Amino acid sequence: MSAQAPGAASWLDAVKWSADGLVPAIAQDAASGKVLTLAWMNREALALTASTREVHYWSRSRRALWRKGESSGHVQKVRELRLDCDGDAVLVLVDPVGGIACHTGRERCFYRQLDGERWIGTDPVLKDPKAIYGHD
Repeated sequence: MSAQAPGAASWLDAVKWSADGLVPAIAQDAASGKVLTLAWMNREALALTASTREVHYWSRSRRALWRKGESSGHVQKVRELRLDCDGDAVLVLVDPVGGIACHTGRERCFYRQLDGERWIGTDPVLKDPKAIYGHD
């Protein structure tokens, strides 16, 4: 963890963290307006996102901090950080590098649309995940 100057964390104190110390973070393409993903940030991830201007998330499944793009190369460069009116959700306006945000190789994680009573995939796979990550 990085040390912060006294008083530097006050903006982080405005966030209403969950009981698990997390806040939902929505990544939105700053140019197109498309919502790319919903992920989670802990205090360290949000602080690193602000200081490095590259998005960092907290993986609930791996219980680990990770920088978006560290293994895929699909970095999300921060243009703006916003906090909602209740202080319990973060919006990150990003310039996505490589045009892929989803681990499935798609532009965005929200690639399924409800059609009647079933979800259908509407967005194409831009790159096979095996080619990105070297595994399934």
